[in-house]
Amino acid sequence: MDIFFSTMMLMYSLMTGTGEENAAANHVAASMLNAAAGQTIVETAFAGNITPVLPSDDKKQDPQPDAPVVKGIYVTAHSAGGARMESLLKLVDDTDLNSMVIDIKDDNGYITYPTQTPELLEKGTPQKYIKDIGVLMTSLKQHHIYPIARIVVFKDTALARKQPELSFLHSDGTIWKNGRGESFVNPYREEVWKYNVDIAKEAARLGFKEIQFDYVRFPEGFEKRAESLQFDKSDDSRVNVVAGFVKYAREQLEPLGVRVSVDIFGYAASVPAAEGIGQDFVKISNDVHVISPMIYPSHYSTGWFKQKDPDKSPYATIKGAMVDTHKKLDPIGKSKPIIRPWIQDFTASWLGKGHYVKYGKAEVEAQIKALEDSGVTEYLLWNAGNKYTAGVDYK
Repeated sequence: MDIFFSTMMLMYSLMTGTGEENAAANHVAASMLNAAAGQTIVETAFAGNITPVLPSDDKKQDPQPDAPVVKGIYVTAHSAGGARMESLLKLVDDTDLNSMVIDIKDDNGYITYPTQTPELLEKGTPQKYIKDIGVLMTSLKQHHIYPIARIVVFKDTALARKQPELSFLHSDGTIWKNGRGESFVNPYREEVWKYNVDIAKEAARLGFKEIQFDYVRFPEGFEKRAESLQFDKSDDSRVNVVAGFVKYAREQLEPLGVRVSVDIFGYAASVPAAEGIGQDFVKISNDVHVISPMIYPSHYSTGWFKQKDPDKSPYATIKGAMVDTHKKLDPIGKSKPIIRPWIQDFTASWLGKGHYVKYGKAEVEAQIKALEDSGVTEYLLWNAGNKYTAGVDYK
């Protein structure tokens, strides 16, 4: 436990001790962008033990009980609308992979195809990364690919610039940015909830079977700057606000026959609630059909799961993360979602010589084996450039 807490406090200090203004933290955060399903490692606020709370209506139902066992890859909008898509389709055709998670609202907040829907155009900024979304959906159907729409929610620089009142402002009225120049919008604003769910509804109409929400949280280290920023808020805690969005999204989308999933930090399964960013692993899991913890071995530091260098021990690291995940979620019984982790198909060279290994077939298969041995049959592979290892047995 001493190693555990010292490790967590080190990460807390690195990523939030001096904010994103700290040059060292910026360097680590920028390096890790490749690996974190769009997210960087953040602090964990030690908020005490979690008491599982069932959804208030206790009526969560899987709208797709006959869905396949999902084994998928991340696909950027640039890849989905460009030349790389041909090779990605072939990868899925030639293997046991059967799904793609495709950016529909990306990490900058852009809608990635030229939508003509008035309520989306009011707040959204469309791009033509995917020039013809209909053609894409037809192609996915022809290749028997289970399509998942990734929507980045509260990290939304585009909307913050378009409507600053929906963001976090400095006293001089300028928009707050993190060390990478990115802005977030305010999870307390329910019009932000509606906007993102409206995008999800359009994705459902287009034929996506599942909506995967990412960045369902406040900015990292938010509790250290909240008092100095101007933004609308209620008396609700950040945890309850974030959980409230997830519940709202599920209730709005479930009748359309689409599943709702959320990406969440892998650490969240191993520690108490992260009050600072508003993420409670159990509360969020209560109201989703699928939970996707990002359990990349590269994102665990020395001492985690008794490993000196977790990145060099993909089997042990994934196995340890799944033990903690089951411990966290087993008590919620029928409300337990499908566990479908993000795993690592990239090399974390930024960890430094001696602390990482080049990831290839053996390392990816070790992670899959660890999931299988933990009773988890679904997974998603992350590589920011969509360059996936050849010859992997995706059993």
